[in-house]
Amino acid sequence: MTAIDTTGLHTGAAQVRGSVRLVPLLRPEPMPGLRLHPALTGADAAVVGSGRRPRYTAFVPHAYVASWDGDDGPSAAYGTRLSAAGGGAGDGAGAEPPPRIRVARLRRQVQRTDRARLRFLPLHLAMEGLLSLHFGGPDIAWQEWSRDTLRRGLSPREEASYLGLSVPGMEEALRTFEIVPGQCGVALYVGDELASVFAVPHPEDYRLLHPTLVLDMFGEAVYRNALFAGPPPDLYAPLRTRGVTDLAGLRAALAEQRASWTAFHDGAMLAPLTDPQYAFTRVYRLGGFTLWRFLPPFDPARGNHIGEAVTDAEGRLAYLKTFALSAAQTRRGYLILRLAAADWRLDGAAAALGTDRRGLIARLDRAGLGHLLRRDILDRYRAGRADP
Repeated sequence: MTAIDTTGLHTGAAQVRGSVRLVPLLRPEPMPGLRLHPALTGADAAVVGSGRRPRYTAFVPHAYVASWDGDDGPSAAYGTRLSAAGGGAGDGAGAEPPPRIRVARLRRQVQRTDRARLRFLPLHLAMEGLLSLHFGGPDIAWQEWSRDTLRRGLSPREEASYLGLSVPGMEEALRTFEIVPGQCGVALYVGDELASVFAVPHPEDYRLLHPTLVLDMFGEAVYRNALFAGPPPDLYAPLRTRGVTDLAGLRAALAEQRASWTAFHDGAMLAPLTDPQYAFTRVYRLGGFTLWRFLPPFDPARGNHIGEAVTDAEGRLAYLKTFALSAAQTRRGYLILRLAAADWRLDGAAAALGTDRRGLIARLDRAGLGHLLRRDILDRYRAGRADP
């Protein structure tokens, strides 16, 4: 799989609320053989992994359960674990217990829960793919990299996101958004920047999962645009009136307008997601379906999305959820890719980027990757001395 193919999803008329534009995605017929259901963790935080050293910790308010082959058995169940109560010498016998957080223990991000059911954490597969991008760091002990970088790679790597509830206007827009017949998804724009695309196999799945969008992760650019962007302009063309003399002519003019909007949306507004340069990794096979995660080309000159998708045996898109990277996240991914392509040699990567060693060190430092370099090299660069 080399590109996100939205064939089978048709664009409906946009709805606008504040700085949020919501474009419904419709299916003429539901995708057969696959259904999605929400499953709440009932916890404040979740730890993915087993044993004493869990490999992934995040706020996970909900998960999706995929069912196929007509299975209608019980939904996935979660266990919970309370944090240690703690306490001090001054605690009285009748004192109220200290605040606790609820921690859900999830063995894997993707876990088969029944013969025909799979539970996975929305967007966490994609975020793990971003965090683990060339996580091992340099393969050769070049002298410029710090000892910790050579030993542990790019560990730890952290990325920040905002809960949909924290994005101004998001909850109100989703509450007032009209779900239209045949709707199986939505393209969500904030300040007319593509924030997320969400698609499911069946209209009933979408009605059930529509409220969970406020529990999803959104990037810095989405939060910033929601704060500062004004209401987006109306994007519509007047109906053609020339030659319209009856209802048949009016229907034809309306069909032309809808086709014009669809072509503009899919060719211009949705362009950041239809690039053939996305890199896909197969995560799991479920029945006749395949679960993928994907990474973008990290092109700083355009929008970049990470995400997850489920396709059927014919390659048709059944499920899609994306996360828009910020400019800073894109720069970090771009620099890491260029370094890995140059075998982590600073001079080779600098030449590929059209700069010199000092310029590359400056870019690494500004991108928040300066800690990967040896301290003395970084100090010489910051002091303006030659040959850092």
